[in-house]
Amino acid sequence: MTVEIQNQKLLNRVLNEIRSRRDEFEEKRHVPRDMVAQLKQLGVYRAHTPRCFGGDACSPTEFLRLIEDISEADGSAGWVASFGSAAVYLASLPRDTLARIYANGPDVSFAGGLFPVQPAEKVASGWRVNGLWKFASGCKGADILGVGIGTGDGGKPLTAVLMPEDVEIVENWEVFGMRGTGSHDLRVKDAFVSDDWTFVRGGVPSIEEPIFQYPSIAYASQVLAVVNLGVARAALNEVSQMAGGHPSITGAPKMADRAYIRIAVAKAEASLRSARAFFYEATDSAWDSILRGDGVSADQTSMLRLAAVKAARAGASAVQSAYLLAGTAAIYDGHPLQRYLRDAMVVTQHAFLSEGIYDGAGSVFLGVPPMPGYI
Repeated sequence: MTVEIQNQKLLNRVLNEIRSRRDEFEEKRHVPRDMVAQLKQLGVYRAHTPRCFGGDACSPTEFLRLIEDISEADGSAGWVASFGSAAVYLASLPRDTLARIYANGPDVSFAGGLFPVQPAEKVASGWRVNGLWKFASGCKGADILGVGIGTGDGGKPLTAVLMPEDVEIVENWEVFGMRGTGSHDLRVKDAFVSDDWTFVRGGVPSIEEPIFQYPSIAYASQVLAVVNLGVARAALNEVSQMAGGHPSITGAPKMADRAYIRIAVAKAEASLRSARAFFYEATDSAWDSILRGDGVSADQTSMLRLAAVKAARAGASAVQSAYLLAGTAAIYDGHPLQRYLRDAMVVTQHAFLSEGIYDGAGSVFLGVPPMPGYI
């Protein structure tokens, strides 16, 4: 049996288990550690670990397609898995710190509650950290945790990396969509974090490998946006299965026999596939440029941001179309389209995927300065 077939069998097995347990994730409001362990088996958390520490050196497209597959099985699991990309940020840590993080292997799960940035007290060789941070997705399954701290000198905020035992998880993730992400608050009380365990998000990496030349903030938006490509695929597949079923209880023809439903499904498929093609085209363009030694231009970075917001919103639109086409069947608690709708709309609310991203992209197209932090 080839390695490729073995990997596909493993992927299929894990995806099937995710599908069978997604109600459990919603009820617990987090993806349990044993499921995170299976994501590690898939290579999610070693995908971008530096090669020198045993990482797989996956391309962005390879990683994004994996997250898309996981998200089709369950949006929350895909969202938690997407933080396997965090190794791109962690590469800004000193090399000796990274060696300690990966001392027991490359499969390290990182979660962060980076906002609101909290002031920290500068002390000898480090920082005294206190505060409360929100939206720490995947924190209950994380091996290390990060929080955002201000330096007080007008410079960029730092991410302080802590061990789970130094952080209290405040379980308050009371939401309708993406319930299984466990995006609870993090509380830290009087913890000391040495300078060599802090980094600037998107800062200069200490490791020279191609993936660490990829624009980290743009990538952060991509790994979240791709979740909606997977959720949308699941929603359209659900409608396709429903369409071949029995006639309506009202006596109307079955869904597949109604012209307006066939037309709407075709339009949704065309829109979703177009956005997906743009998404991966922009990704491959930036990656190919890195591999040629040319780096990533401002125009390419902007295209990554634009393709991400388009994917997120096209995915949400496809899910909405699927929900509308399903009729009253979709209004019942427990119907898959309820979950898909809730999850897809949460993705569009992320700051990295907001309407303002179109303004930044338009500014670049027209040759005027975009909003700060866009590029």
